[in-house]
Amino acid sequence: MSKTLGIGILGCGNISAAYMRLAPLFRGIEVRACADLNEAAAKSRAEEFNLRAETVDGLLAADDIDIIVNLTIPAAHFEVSRNILNAGKHVYSEKPFVLSVEEGQALASIAEEKGLRVGSAPDTFLGGAHQLARYLVDTSAVGQVTSGTCFVQSPGMEMWHPNPDFFFQPGGGPILDLGPYYISNLVQLLGPVKRVTAMSSSGSEYRTITSQPRHGEKIKVETPTTIHAIMQFDSGAQVTYCASWDVWQHGHSNMELYGREGTLHVPDPNFFGGEVRLTEKSSFVNICENWDHPFSKANDGINANYRAAGLADMAQAILAGRPHRCSLEFSLHVVDVMTSILASGETGEYKDILTTCERPEALGPQAAKDLLSQSET
Repeated sequence: MSKTLGIGILGCGNISAAYMRLAPLFRGIEVRACADLNEAAAKSRAEEFNLRAETVDGLLAADDIDIIVNLTIPAAHFEVSRNILNAGKHVYSEKPFVLSVEEGQALASIAEEKGLRVGSAPDTFLGGAHQLARYLVDTSAVGQVTSGTCFVQSPGMEMWHPNPDFFFQPGGGPILDLGPYYISNLVQLLGPVKRVTAMSSSGSEYRTITSQPRHGEKIKVETPTTIHAIMQFDSGAQVTYCASWDVWQHGHSNMELYGREGTLHVPDPNFFGGEVRLTEKSSFVNICENWDHPFSKANDGINANYRAAGLADMAQAILAGRPHRCSLEFSLHVVDVMTSILASGETGEYKDILTTCERPEALGPQAAKDLLSQSET
């Protein structure tokens, strides 16, 4: 690939270090600058990763920046992404990239008018484990998938995150914060969702921070923290999805898909790797396919961590003139599903999903290798 696109990071909080650290794994992108409303935070990150610190306006105007990664808080995603597009740059946003279908459609209109791309995390569904699950679904290893279950439950974020307030504000909660991983993976495996129904609640009115440096402070809970939902897919499959920050311990698997010929156990979609298990009828079988996927390999301690894969895929898609996998259409459908689950939890009514999307193109082993820099292949 003859051209490299310049990347700017807008928002230098907790997650920015992962993008800056892992982006060099991929070809076609180079992180060159960063900015934050807190200019000291931008300067600190720039020094840590040998980047150029910019003001927000300076980053939007920088000639050597082609794509800006929006790492601001969810409530600011729409406004910041709109400003990026209006500055004539592509935008790749952390999840969820907007908080309503209307916001997503507004960004789509601007992007189409200006000939720009919008992409969004999560990209964990591009991981080797989830792409193996995709291959097994596509080759009918368990037959037609008729139903499934997903569970993502924990005590919450206030025990480890230094500033956990936004998790409990509108735009946060276990659906909008964790749902993108699970629902994105389900849509890439099974296709679009047709309708949803849900019940929701909050386990407590306030949460007490037990992490540093704000140990002992209380946070008001302004969004549901326990949601039980059922998603009906266009394919006919029905999947139960339980997400909670009010659970100390549980024994449920992260994701299971039940087919007419067997069961597929899918690892945590919050990560790129993990063990995929398969049954024929009720008996576990070995998965004998030669699946040497680069995004299955541990590169971050014991974990496979390839954050920025979706960003690299978008950059290479721009250069090649092809669709990118973490697309606006795909991400907007996931937002539609999540916000419809929350609305159903409030009203108790079924909610039809008004958007749709194509499943992203599968990312097999060779396609994944093509995203990596020469030094990683």
